Amino acid sequence: MFHLKNYLKQISISLLVLVSVFFFAFNIYDSKKKKVVSEEIILDDKNTKPFIPVEHYPKEITKKVDRKLDSLLKRINKRHDFHGAILVAKNKKIVYQNQIGYADFRKKTAITENFTFQLASVSKQFTAAAIMLLNERNKIKLSDTVNTYFPDFPYQNVTIKNLLHHTSGLPKYFWVAEHEWEAEEPPTNIELMKLLPKSKAQRFFKPGRNFDYSNTGYFVLASIVEKVSGTSFQDFVKKNIFDPLDMHNSYVYSFKNDTVRQNQLKGYRLYRGWRHLTIGNTVNDAIVGDKNVYSTLEDLFKWTYALNSGHLITKESLDLMYTKGKTIYGRKVPYGFGFRVDERDKNNIYHYGKWNGFSTALTNYLEDDLVVIVLEHTSYNAMKSLNRKIKKIVAENLEV
Repeated sequence: MFHLKNYLKQISISLLVLVSVFFFAFNIYDSKKKKVVSEEIILDDKNTKPFIPVEHYPKEITKKVDRKLDSLLKRINKRHDFHGAILVAKNKKIVYQNQIGYADFRKKTAITENFTFQLASVSKQFTAAAIMLLNERNKIKLSDTVNTYFPDFPYQNVTIKNLLHHTSGLPKYFWVAEHEWEAEEPPTNIELMKLLPKSKAQRFFKPGRNFDYSNTGYFVLASIVEKVSGTSFQDFVKKNIFDPLDMHNSYVYSFKNDTVRQNQLKGYRLYRGWRHLTIGNTVNDAIVGDKNVYSTLEDLFKWTYALNSGHLITKESLDLMYTKGKTIYGRKVPYGFGFRVDERDKNNIYHYGKWNGFSTALTNYLEDDLVVIVLEHTSYNAMKSLNRKIKKIVAENLEV
């Protein structure tokens, strides 16, 4: 009996120790679990989508501007075959947004705010922003050469900064694709990058010596984005720019590699003064980075709002995008990263685009906090003068 009591006592102590160990282990596990949950919440907070408000001025404030710009739209539609859309924003609120003309001339379908326009060279600012995001994440350096990522690239000592400022001296990829690409399907970025080492095309000048606007530079930049991110340029821009900014009607489109979207406009040209002919695709239309972003007025408003408000990249990155570059001789060039900078007014940041019937313009008047966006798809040729007229009408008729 004495031995039994001893035995029971030992069992009780053992059970107590086991229970204590269990609770101790559980508490450690639970605290770790709570820590992980806490980290996930912080991570989610960092990845929360920025809210880009799309606000309009009250109609009583904009009625004079509306009347004048409506009249201007009707006039250029009738006299200059303008089929497109205009948006004006002041102090990050929309002053005016409207469209006129046909989306499809055979079906006589009117353009609505849901149709997407090929942005042509206005696309370059998205390529520049993608590069700045990689730079901020320490995935690349602006001083890196293209050979860092593509060892066989035949044009030595070209830096990412050279590409951004158009001081690379690279030959025209259009010529390479048109004269040296032999496959039936147009080349993608990676396919053309593989062709360049075999190309006979010579550079125009050594890197940094001059400014020469270069579509090749921006196709190479998009190729670097693909190489570094391990994903397509289309997917990188969607995940890191379009989705976070709620730009749901924007996308990168590569001919014969992507499906034509609903409401994706075609480009036209006027034939014999009355007939609109569709402009066909070329061997250069599968290349992205220098062109081939499609978007709408409202999405581009969100884009400029986010960019100027620090929702996407840092102020330091934005300053670089909006600042003129320099040659190695110290001469300033009228281009930042993805944006032209007015030679007479550094506060006028803009870009025009023209490709396959699409004519586009996005202008930031920083000092006035004024944005003017014009999108058109029938080879309209007077973007600069139209932009000036719009700015003048707003300045004279909007009291805010």
